[in-house]
Amino acid sequence: MNKKYIDIRNVAIIAHVDHGKTTLVDGLLKVTGQLKKFETDRVLDNLELEREKGITIKAKNASIFYKNHKINIIDTPGHSDFGGEVERVLGMADSSLLIVDAVEGPMPQTRFVLAKSLKLGHKPIVVINKIDREFADPDKVLNEVFDLFDELGANSEQLDFPVVYASAKLNYATLKVDKVGTELQKFLQENQGYSLEPLLDLIIQHVPSASTEDKNNQTLQMQIMNLDYDEYVGRIGVGRIFQGSLKKGDLIEIYKNETGEIQKGKVVKIIGFEGLNRIELEIAYSGDVVGIVGVEDIKIGDTIGIPGNVIPGPRIEIEEPTVSMYFLVNDSPFAGKEGKFITSRHLRERLLKETLTNLSIRVIEDSERKDRFEVQGRGDLQLALLAETLRREGYELQLSKPEVIIKIDENNKKYEPYEIVVIDVPEIYTGNIIQELNRRKGIMESLETFSHGTSRIVYTIPTRSLIGFRSFLITESRGTAAFSSRFSHYDVFLGQISNRVNGVLVSMIDGVAVAYALWQLEERGKIFIEPGTKVYKGMIIGEHSREGDLEVNPCKEKKLTNVRASGSDEAIRLTPPTKLNLEQAIEYIEDDELVEVTPLNIRLRKKYLDPNERKKMSRILAK
Repeated sequence: MNKKYIDIRNVAIIAHVDHGKTTLVDGLLKVTGQLKKFETDRVLDNLELEREKGITIKAKNASIFYKNHKINIIDTPGHSDFGGEVERVLGMADSSLLIVDAVEGPMPQTRFVLAKSLKLGHKPIVVINKIDREFADPDKVLNEVFDLFDELGANSEQLDFPVVYASAKLNYATLKVDKVGTELQKFLQENQGYSLEPLLDLIIQHVPSASTEDKNNQTLQMQIMNLDYDEYVGRIGVGRIFQGSLKKGDLIEIYKNETGEIQKGKVVKIIGFEGLNRIELEIAYSGDVVGIVGVEDIKIGDTIGIPGNVIPGPRIEIEEPTVSMYFLVNDSPFAGKEGKFITSRHLRERLLKETLTNLSIRVIEDSERKDRFEVQGRGDLQLALLAETLRREGYELQLSKPEVIIKIDENNKKYEPYEIVVIDVPEIYTGNIIQELNRRKGIMESLETFSHGTSRIVYTIPTRSLIGFRSFLITESRGTAAFSSRFSHYDVFLGQISNRVNGVLVSMIDGVAVAYALWQLEERGKIFIEPGTKVYKGMIIGEHSREGDLEVNPCKEKKLTNVRASGSDEAIRLTPPTKLNLEQAIEYIEDDELVEVTPLNIRLRKKYLDPNERKKMSRILAK
């Protein structure tokens, strides 16, 4: 098929976490034949962490062919911590599909991504998804979406948005809804012939065409919006051709987004997308999304043009980071035993490499200490997943407690970031959750109780108050709460906020933990390790049941005698230890503690392993 005469539509998929965005892409790929019905679901979530967490982390694109049209689909992250991905890739699209859950309605991230789309002039198509869910109320959700459009300043054309009602899971879409919930499920089981084609037809009808003859005859302008890497060809710059055409072997000039310099280059290879596959192209035309090979140091935001006539694209603006964390070289007694990359040089190179493809991450080198790097991002989840990625790549490192980035004005007044938090939780748990949010200096915006027994709590709260809150929420709600948040604004610094009340159990010796010692320590608090775990002096092995830290001996053996009696020899029955994953560990620690991260283990430790040094430093800080 001659690519020049294919009518192209570029559309971004935007949604809150878990509103069915990636499942909908699967359905569109299946209905157009690019994905077989028996193939893996969530094909665009191809990173291991994305599948484990159930969220999209990296923006990706695929192409489908439908009725002689090529539709480039850009899948964007749904979590606000990865908003930097959303902001730049939306620039490749001419419109967007806003997906909203038919039960939950618009959520914090819905507001964030929709605001970005409207600002770019998109006229979104609203997809009210999951209408097969029990308690689905598409009419109510549609009114909430309209109110959100109006609140975000949408113009009259944007307010006149088309609506599709869908169940991405069941591959069903309709322009007019008459059945929802279990009634719809039963209807679809008894009837055949439904599909997602109504949505595809609406995309062709509503999304502006990206390919025109006029633009093909104009001077080349292509802007890089994403980066990829191939071990055979090196760095791949992925972007959209806004006008003109590009041939394999063309000499080009690159306008550097950061410095404004002009660099010369040559197009070695052009990579196109068909379904989930990559194909090599001889020529690419205006409107298409392609990757180019040949410019090794190409970066996001760079613009490509013909020699002597480069037309710079708009500068890509990324919202400022709000949270920072120190990534340190591992210096624990177990350092170097489990990882492949253990030096400060390894860590520095890897962190700087991350900044090339992730514009929302910043790395600041410490002028005083060469063994640590301040990494700034949009949230603690983003930084935790970066650390998890490094761990799986074979790196050993240590992490400090996340801290918010404070701004100080000319009058030396402090300001800190605030977030809007939305929690959906069964009504019986709302009291304790509200009490905890108030203790963390949050301000309630609204409290709504639904007919199906769920309450929605909306709070404005300092970002630092949320560090450690997720763990509390999971425990308090027995895992039933749905939590989401987004950055709101900077406001006055609220002073001291205590997150963790209890102290920790700290090992006083090096050795191997034994069952008898841990059994004896259970009355002192909650244990984090199992018998047989190697420990070192200063390592945290559990949570104290009271305030203040307690030094303990987890390696103490039972004294043996020659006397045996059934009454005196008690059977040791240990409570299963509380295992913390990396995100939970980062939320848990305090300022004087670190998380030790290796490919095999996640350990908690004190910054100063020696107890005398800890006491000395606490006295200094107290002054």
